[in-house]
Amino acid sequence: MTSLVRDIPAAPSAIALMHFSNRLTFETDCSDVFSSQEAGEIDFVLVDVRGPLAFERGHVPGAINIPRRLLTPQGLAGYPSNALFVVYCAGPHCNGANKAAVKLAALGYPVKEMIGGVTGWLDEGFALSVAHPANTPINCAC
Repeated sequence: MTSLVRDIPAAPSAIALMHFSNRLTFETDCSDVFSSQEAGEIDFVLVDVRGPLAFERGHVPGAINIPRRLLTPQGLAGYPSNALFVVYCAGPHCNGANKAAVKLAALGYPVKEMIGGVTGWLDEGFALSVAHPANTPINCAC
């Protein structure tokens, strides 16, 4: 008798290596962003793609707010074509970061998603920058 885990066999190691290595080219996590910020190694543009109100209520320190609809050639004209954008939204229940990543990639920019978004940031125990009182919802609106 096999477990549900083994019910579907694992991929061969070479395929697993390719799969997980490829995922890392598309994603970063909250801990890597935080550690890079702490070390002063900020060679990326951290973008909160939620709406302005959600951003004001709480966002990752160092992030700028560019709602997805503003990710246009005109809106990004000040960034060099090799600027690495790291996008996030409310959390794993929100696909705003994925949609933003699609727009940035279509415009020719390198992009990664900060997996977990605001929810992941808080789960790691990191503080948000808050412009409004606590206990206000941090909704997507992206």
